Amino acid sequence: MSVALKKPIKKSVKDQRLKKLKFENGRIAYVADHPITLDEFCDLFGEDDDVELIDGVAIERMATQYLHEALFRFIYVILNLYVDKNNLGIALGSRTLVPITNYKGCLPDILFVSKERENIIEEKRLIDAPDLVIEIISPNDRPLETMQKLGNYEQIAVKEFWIIDQPRKKVQAFFLDEATKKFSPLDVKDSILTSNVVKGFWIKIDWLWQKPLPSVLEVFKEIAGDEM
Repeated sequence: MSVALKKPIKKSVKDQRLKKLKFENGRIAYVADHPITLDEFCDLFGEDDDVELIDGVAIERMATQYLHEALFRFIYVILNLYVDKNNLGIALGSRTLVPITNYKGCLPDILFVSKERENIIEEKRLIDAPDLVIEIISPNDRPLETMQKLGNYEQIAVKEFWIIDQPRKKVQAFFLDEATKKFSPLDVKDSILTSNVVKGFWIKIDWLWQKPLPSVLEVFKEIAGDEM
């Protein structure tokens, strides 16, 4: 009786070149025998890999909770509809790589690139800073990580940065001061946050904490100021 021999499983390029490490909190990291560059990161990882490049190490992101995903959808869909209706540029979700340094790249929750700068969007990453970044903070996120993101986006000259802190029901927004190249607080008047870079776009902060969240279409109609 002949016995069929199993073919050895061929390792992927990623498996051949990287060592997989697991932290106590369950997160996975991939390391090479040298700091991974941004170009190498783009070659090794694809759209099915939910990882960020941090100081030459590819680190898997934690799974998000439902409340985070629900709020992400609410903001992203409204922003995307508004940007598309007014032909202002492109809004993108959380799988778009933003380069920070040659050894660091982030995946913001939401970003916006203005129409005149759409050439910075390439197949696997942006090649320059987006105009607007929105990050949604979840209970598992540490304050240190939030401060690091603030520093990262200021470093690459993101024009506007929103931090939406779900656990504390708090919103912080910053714009890049052209003179100092530093972030300054963006004024919030009457609990309404108005964007500097997405012309005419605003949100009521109270919408973000409602359970359930308001109707996306109704909110969009209010922001857009017309009937659908």
